[in-house]
Amino acid sequence: MVQNMKDEKKRGRPRGFDAKAALGKARDVFWDRGFAAASLDNLSAATNLNRPSLYGAFGDKEALYLDALEAYRQDGMDVLTEALDPSLQLRDNIARVYAGALAIYLHGETAARGCFLIGTATAEAVEHERVREVLGRSLNDFDGEIEKRMRLAVKSGELPESADPQVLARLASAVMHSLAVRARAGDSREVLEAIARSGVELICGNPHV
Repeated sequence: MVQNMKDEKKRGRPRGFDAKAALGKARDVFWDRGFAAASLDNLSAATNLNRPSLYGAFGDKEALYLDALEAYRQDGMDVLTEALDPSLQLRDNIARVYAGALAIYLHGETAARGCFLIGTATAEAVEHERVREVLGRSLNDFDGEIEKRMRLAVKSGELPESADPQVLARLASAVMHSLAVRARAGDSREVLEAIARSGVELICGNPHV
């Protein structure tokens, strides 16, 4: 059945179709407008696909949005994995996580977009079960990746033995979510970077104390 669905999606795709590029264009529409306000006309124009081709490539609007969320989740995991390089100090790791996040959150043609996941999926999660599932799984995956680095930090002595890696990972994620919301609300880069530095000190401790 899965293969049949994939085959059905491929029907109607124009020659030379680049699914990843089209998905990125669709994501930008959802990111700026939100799921509900993004019309099929908006999505067709952005992806350069007419409606039949859009449906043939991705399915309905919700399926397209879910694909965009999944791709964003994977991109986020890639950024985290690179930032949390265990050969670096934990303090540097968390600083790199926030710097990478801000590079995404402050991007936008007319205003800072914040986080695609936090900015759009949280609004749809109440009424869309599949969106809620992707949102919850994504947040848990991000927490889990950070938690792995926290556990290594406890073992290496970067964090005290009494530290709770799970709690610290969620705290690190909470700071990141706050940066996403504040970026979308219009806070300046200077303010956001100050929050990020405070987050690093909160999690890793003040090196000057």
